[in-house]
Amino acid sequence: MPKATAIWLIDNTSLTFEQIAIFCGMHLLEVKGIADGHVAENITGLNPIQIGQLTKDEIKKCEGDPNSKLRLTEAITTIIEANQKSNIKKAKYTPVARRENKPNAIAWLIKNCPEMNEKQIARLVGSTTPTVLSIKNRTHWDMPNITPKDPVLLGICSRIDLEHQLTIARTAAES
Repeated sequence: MPKATAIWLIDNTSLTFEQIAIFCGMHLLEVKGIADGHVAENITGLNPIQIGQLTKDEIKKCEGDPNSKLRLTEAITTIIEANQKSNIKKAKYTPVARRENKPNAIAWLIKNCPEMNEKQIARLVGSTTPTVLSIKNRTHWDMPNITPKDPVLLGICSRIDLEHQLTIARTAAES
């Protein structure tokens, strides 16, 4: 809620518009528009001190020095970093046009990467373990139409992700 935070900072501090714009990730003119009452008229201000984004000391320090920038509290910074790391591990969205290629990618991985287990293949392609097992056992409902195709060329996964999963599978097989 950057606009709500900007509204509160404008109303309750003597920070410069530039400091508020940088902290809230907004354009300077948008912050000036909020101050003039032309932008975000119906939005209630959100106190960044109450939600833990800023401290009173940080605001006072920046009010005294117009060239300094507001910094998020350490607690919020660690939460943001943790969210960014967890977002990396999430399965990416596969467009509808490419979803029909997932069984082809699974068949290719089963054929060319036998060291990978079903869970790894499902995670890499963004499918389910039962689907991988049905293709492996040749009981999938669309088995006559499935032809093995490289998932990297199909755009389902990246070469780096594929090599990473292969490395994991090989080290698991060796031990």
